[in-house]
Amino acid sequence: MDALAALDRRIADCGACPRLVAWREEVARTKRAAFAGETYWGRPVPGFGPADARLLIIGLAPAAHGGNRTGRMFTGDRSGDVLYRALYDVGLASQPGSVAAGDGLELYGTRVTAPVHCAPPANKPTPAERDTCRPWLVRELRLLRPTLRSVVVLGAFGWQAALPALAEAGWTVPRPRPAFAHGTRVPLDGLTLHGCFHVSQRNTFTGRLTPEMLREVLRSAAREAGLL
Repeated sequence: MDALAALDRRIADCGACPRLVAWREEVARTKRAAFAGETYWGRPVPGFGPADARLLIIGLAPAAHGGNRTGRMFTGDRSGDVLYRALYDVGLASQPGSVAAGDGLELYGTRVTAPVHCAPPANKPTPAERDTCRPWLVRELRLLRPTLRSVVVLGAFGWQAALPALAEAGWTVPRPRPAFAHGTRVPLDGLTLHGCFHVSQRNTFTGRLTPEMLREVLRSAAREAGLL
């Protein structure tokens, strides 16, 4: 746990991408009217979950008024509402919602992270920003490797970031690299990679990703990890 906690602290102090630093800090200053009385985190958001996680969920990046405000992945926004509700339904979270870093939420055998740790403008990191942030994901994967058995990747951007990170962290990734699709399962060395549509409002509001579709992927990944 000490090594992962140290990594999280280093991530939270990163200032490698000038565009992302400027944006996250500007959002933290101007705020959204609904959160005008709150102090925003306004820094890179580290992963969340136990150091001996058997299941890792990889998203895209923190939301400007979600993780960038609360300091915890998928906390305080509608995407997080969907994800944590599903994790709770499957039995991987202690409560069905998450509004703040100190709200008592606990994940069971599961950790949540992202390939980009700063909130990007329009929720769109550049490929260069993704690649600059990759070493953090590689280090996190290496620390989790002794216990990690399943990875769920939310969306094509995360998939494109996760595959090279997994390869750099020591897993053998097939060539050509497998394409992203919802429901895709790719066996690696002692680990199964699962593709899932992202829990963005664009997907959940249109029905492209339904709660049952999400729960199905999470159950499959949790079984692969020996959590169910």
